[in-house]
Amino acid sequence: MCNSTGTVAAVTGGASGIGLAFAARWIKAGGRVVLLDRAAGDLERVVAELGDSARGIVADVTVSADVDAAYASIAAEEGRLDAVVNSAGIARPAPSADVSDADFALMLDIHLTGTLRNCRAAYPLLRRSGGAIVNIASVAAHAGMPGRLSYTTAKAGIAGLTRTLAVEWAADGIRTNAVGPGYVRTALTDQLVEQGKLDPAPITARTPLGRFAEPEEIAEAIYFLASPAASYVNGHVLMADGGMTIDGNWYA
Repeated sequence: MCNSTGTVAAVTGGASGIGLAFAARWIKAGGRVVLLDRAAGDLERVVAELGDSARGIVADVTVSADVDAAYASIAAEEGRLDAVVNSAGIARPAPSADVSDADFALMLDIHLTGTLRNCRAAYPLLRRSGGAIVNIASVAAHAGMPGRLSYTTAKAGIAGLTRTLAVEWAADGIRTNAVGPGYVRTALTDQLVEQGKLDPAPITARTPLGRFAEPEEIAEAIYFLASPAASYVNGHVLMADGGMTIDGNWYA
């Protein structure tokens, strides 16, 4: 066992985007990260970039055996767990009338049930440490977005899951919160723009701050909720969306 003397965070979807940005932020503060991702090549590369304070585990959040094995490995290697960040996710925009049962189920399995699998597997370790969970919701949890049926449903479910765990697991010393990002400049959103599936112009026009977020900006919000600085924050969805969800300029 490699018992860590610093705080340990597990991050799903940790090989890219928001998950990777949070990992770098956690390490900067003196912690250690265990990245869970199904992309083995990307995982190996980013772990090498992050250095000795990072370890990678190839795991698919839709496979319970993968998730359970990952947290068993954390218990054996790190010997503790202080935070879990559930940031694994994909986007598959499509007209609602064309969404198949299989595609809808897959999106929920990755985003929503995948979040549950990780929270459940991490529970014994978090109960021991009095740790924190930060789930990734979205502005999509609060708005009807045409062509995003599966995604908006999954993200709304994450908000509900967050509230229930916050109430149920508080007695075990575990805080559960979520961050609701707006549109973030990641490889995933860049790909959607390139494919013509996402038009950035109306998004920036609809966002009071007038731009997409950088992953590091969302990572700071996650870090706050995962850290002792948020010791009395529980069951909250912190919107980090540049003001998109509260903008009333459409009325002007």
